[in-house]
Amino acid sequence: MTPTARDVRIGCCGFPLGLAKYAQIFPVVEVQQTFYQPPLVKTLQKWRTQVPSAFEFTLKAWQLITHEASSPTYRRLRKRLSNKQKREVGAFRLNETVLAAWRRTWECAQALRSRTILFQCPTRFAPTRENKANLRTFFHAISSEAPPEELGEGLTFVWEPRGDWTPAEIKELCAELNLAHGVDPFVQEPVTTEPGYFRLHGRAGYRYQHTDQDLAELLNKARARTPCYVLFNNISMLEDARRFQQLIGKP
Repeated sequence: MTPTARDVRIGCCGFPLGLAKYAQIFPVVEVQQTFYQPPLVKTLQKWRTQVPSAFEFTLKAWQLITHEASSPTYRRLRKRLSNKQKREVGAFRLNETVLAAWRRTWECAQALRSRTILFQCPTRFAPTRENKANLRTFFHAISSEAPPEELGEGLTFVWEPRGDWTPAEIKELCAELNLAHGVDPFVQEPVTTEPGYFRLHGRAGYRYQHTDQDLAELLNKARARTPCYVLFNNISMLEDARRFQQLIGKP
């Protein structure tokens, strides 16, 4: 049986169209601005009013949590980091700067009524003992910082590790910390089942356009773990997402 649009939530990582028009076509978007430089809360609240109530925003956590100050992604940060902040940011270190970045991320999620937050790691975040300890400490801390009624029911943290992490290492931490595995399923099989969170970066890089055979294979992967987010993040993401949406709609 082919999954329905409710089971497979198709969209893009970022806006290839204006928000209002995009929301007429797709049910979900992954917000990228919150990773580089979180917008003002009032801006995100305005976004929320421009889309149907059922439309879903997922978002990327602010890079101050995951990426160290040497990352080129900081070029898009509007306010320069202090020397203290440069020492503290990244790698899930539990300190004043990283906790403030988490609280800012959570404010964004509340403004958008987001129930899914992605923590995408750089390749240099390797499976060292220190990094694993940082992960455990960080997620235990943010889960206990706010009472359950404030966090709300159904909040999902998605972790996208990259680099040399083994499936066994990812599975252990996801199970322990109640994380969903964010992954490009053409690169690695997800180690968690519900929800699926697929980020399609292109099988041969950002300029890759998925073939009809790719999309048929992707459908089988999504069918195995529903609900499943399928979010395209390649140069032809708008076209690929539309083609995949048409495939889902076939009887």
